[in-house]
Amino acid sequence: MDLDPEDVFKDDEDDEDSEFFQLRDSTKEFVVYLIDASPKMFTATCPGADGENETHFHIAVTSVAQALKTHIINNTYNEVAICFFNTKEKRNSQDLSGVFVFDVAEREHLDRPTARLIKEFGCVEESFAKEIGSQYGIVSGSWENSLYNALWVAQALLRKGSTKTAEKRILLLTNEDDPFRNISGIAKADMIRTTLQRAKDAQDLGISIELLPFSRPDEEFKVSIFYADLIGLEGDDLIEYMPSAGQKLEDMKNQLRKRMFAKRIVKRIKFVITNGLSIDLHTYALIRPTAPGAITWLDSVTNRPLKAERSFICADTGALMQGPLKRYQPYKNEDVKFSEEELREIKRVSTGHLRLLGFKPLSCLKDYHNLKPSTFVFPSDKEVIGSTCAFVALHRAMIRNQRFALAFYGLSTNPRLVALVAQEEIISDGGQFEPPGMHMIFLPYSDDIRDIEQARTSQLTTKRPAHRATEDHIQKAAALMKRIYLKDFSVCQFSNPALQRHYAVLQALALDEDEMPEIHDETLPDEEGMSRPAVAKAIQEFRTSVYGEDYDEADDKPRESEASKKRKAAAECVAQEYKNYDWEELADSGKLKDLTVVELKYYLAAQKLPLAGKKEVLISRILTHLGK
Repeated sequence: MDLDPEDVFKDDEDDEDSEFFQLRDSTKEFVVYLIDASPKMFTATCPGADGENETHFHIAVTSVAQALKTHIINNTYNEVAICFFNTKEKRNSQDLSGVFVFDVAEREHLDRPTARLIKEFGCVEESFAKEIGSQYGIVSGSWENSLYNALWVAQALLRKGSTKTAEKRILLLTNEDDPFRNISGIAKADMIRTTLQRAKDAQDLGISIELLPFSRPDEEFKVSIFYADLIGLEGDDLIEYMPSAGQKLEDMKNQLRKRMFAKRIVKRIKFVITNGLSIDLHTYALIRPTAPGAITWLDSVTNRPLKAERSFICADTGALMQGPLKRYQPYKNEDVKFSEEELREIKRVSTGHLRLLGFKPLSCLKDYHNLKPSTFVFPSDKEVIGSTCAFVALHRAMIRNQRFALAFYGLSTNPRLVALVAQEEIISDGGQFEPPGMHMIFLPYSDDIRDIEQARTSQLTTKRPAHRATEDHIQKAAALMKRIYLKDFSVCQFSNPALQRHYAVLQALALDEDEMPEIHDETLPDEEGMSRPAVAKAIQEFRTSVYGEDYDEADDKPRESEASKKRKAAAECVAQEYKNYDWEELADSGKLKDLTVVELKYYLAAQKLPLAGKKEVLISRILTHLGK
């Protein structure tokens, strides 16, 4: 049995930050969308993106449909359910009236969003009145409470999983600020009390309830009437809720296709100061580059993910190997066998702790020392009591003395030297803008940094001397930069157009869309901004200062190379020779075999077909292209 000895001691993935991109169950969300389907949602309208009026029900459906698409990109493990309340028809496990759980075949009520769910939910408006229907679920003379029933159904759907491994949310979309306005007296007080108690029971189970209200042009949604008590708003939170809720709904409709990483503890590490003193730290991921998701192989018939399994067969007997396999390394005509546990211990460089080596001035830390995105660390007293006190004392001393801590980060496969840079707390507008803590910056080893090789032209071999900017050039350039300076710039303001196109193509394929969604490339120059009079004047002054009054851009266009001229001449020659033959006649009469290889290639080159192969291959390729 040969197990390829060269691959026996192959290391694991060296990129320790790959853990940030491993989507685990602890990062997923369970979300139930509760959409009000009362007649008021179909009659109330507001201006849409194209200027035409849209009903609140249409906005709710399109917003949820867009959120479902984004769930697939953000985290494929997220599970969602969609419920309509205030409906004529009912469909739910509790058989409660006024609540309709929307779903498709081959899917549980709370499950990952699928292409079929998104397609059918996007068309729900067309058949809603016929198949589901709309009605007021809370009316005078009836004890039916559709909002109470909806919260009960949503809570039952979210029984799946644990709040320790998933975040559970209920998103309520409605334009009715007083759902009990049509009743009064004891019945109203009793319904309000039971509904609020149902919401409190859900929140006690770790389920958060969020309200996304719709305001009518002539009447603003008043949260204080009922929903402030439902979701627990008071004081300043109540005043600021409507603007923030409106922005949240707008973001839901127009959100970019991007992967989001939950704000969670990525790893717990121990910071060893001395042999008898250590600090327990939690690490958090900050900004990370986003890449397309990993490829998932699917079955061609069922479209289900494939699970790869590997079995070992003995080369001598052909029997299936049972039990754990042992690996070996040939040494002096003998095979030294290792178990998987022994190999892990051999490859282990360190225990994985963070060990302090010393302190250095901040001036010794250069920008180019940062190899990859940093990690934010914060103390925790959960495992080691007193970690926070020791960390605060170390943090203050490092800031006071302008020092950073140099430490050894003992990862199992790729140990590194890291710099711990203390960050002070920044408070802006009465709130915390930057938290106190330390950034763990991964440092390079001496051979990790290499000088950049630049192609320099010697002054002795060139006729044109190097030009240097004059004082006037510098002033005009500074004035131009001042005019086009981006205030409050952040890399998060711009989306990656390549990734946006990648996700748009996947969406079009999955949903069988005829047209690919329009992609707005935010990295292209702002032509409207550049055409402003002040900016245009600064550009013209800079151009005149550098190139002079008589500068013509056409003179600086790159000239065509000799190789390009030869290729163009050869293409023209081939096109001319191609016209000299009646290829249909030659193919029908079987006279292609009488032509030379050079003549056959005239046709192939003109039709942009491959030119490689023997004469018989070329003839076959021509006949295939002609359909003979």
